[in-house]
Amino acid sequence: MKNISFLHPEFFWLFLIVPILIGWYFWKRNKQTATLKISAIKGFKATTSLLPKLKPILFVLRILALSAMIVALARPQSTDVTNKTRTTRGIDIVMAIDVSGSMLAKDLKPNRMEALKRVASEFVKERPNDRIGLVVYAAESYTKTPVTSDKAVVLDALKGVKYDNVLQDGTGIGVGLATAVNRLKDSKAKSKVVILLTDGVNNAGFIDPRMASEIAKEYGIKVYTIGIGTNGMAEFPYAIAPNGQFLFRMMQVEIDEKLMKEIAATTDGKYFRATSNKSLENIYNEINKLEKTEIEEMKYFNYDEKYRPLVFLALGLLVLEILLRKTIFRSFI
Repeated sequence: MKNISFLHPEFFWLFLIVPILIGWYFWKRNKQTATLKISAIKGFKATTSLLPKLKPILFVLRILALSAMIVALARPQSTDVTNKTRTTRGIDIVMAIDVSGSMLAKDLKPNRMEALKRVASEFVKERPNDRIGLVVYAAESYTKTPVTSDKAVVLDALKGVKYDNVLQDGTGIGVGLATAVNRLKDSKAKSKVVILLTDGVNNAGFIDPRMASEIAKEYGIKVYTIGIGTNGMAEFPYAIAPNGQFLFRMMQVEIDEKLMKEIAATTDGKYFRATSNKSLENIYNEINKLEKTEIEEMKYFNYDEKYRPLVFLALGLLVLEILLRKTIFRSFI
């Protein structure tokens, strides 16, 4: 009876009649059975028939027909539910990622950049109904992926994020934010968000970060800022060896948290500090919860009536009972 429901289950109370009818049948049968005393039954043995013993089958057929009718009255139905969803509130998100050399620091494992790429990829996968773009910046910035609903493109672009000297080294928070805002300013989405991540202080670029945040506010863009890096000292790259490998040394972690908090406050966003892989993961999970996409779910119910076979079964049993009563069992009624 999987996926079967009953429209009028109250009719099952009629099954209380069945034991009453069975009791009445046996009481009436005993009442109507005649008693005949004879000295011997030897003369009757050869003419004994099986039909009188099978006579109760007529009553069984009637009870089965009644039971089938009761179930049919309860209106059994199979239900097929089709779910359809529609996005009613889309969100456009641009992730602005710092790709300066300091992102190779090893306070997050294996380094800040690789830890970020892993967490950001999971974030993208959990936003199937939103459009996402990617901006990378150091002293300069460029759009690696425009805002798109094609998550495969975004994930592939994230995989390719690395420190490769394409951009002049340094940290231009203002140019990174301005480029991200430029990607969203013409968006028709109900909500526009920039996730701005850095691990240092603004020391490059020709755009003031505060001015960029004011522009973001003007266009209704919310900025979540993330400072990535442990508290205290961390292993930073400072030179490249002849074999092409980076050389590391312990250096003080410096993040302009005051600036990042100002940018977030100006745009009604929020500032986060990621000091470990786990805290970075928690930050993206929190942003994921804060920026919910509204989904309208519509359910379509297709009902398939199952009472008709039961009605035909009941009628068939009654017809069979009448035929047997009028033919085979006619002499015994």
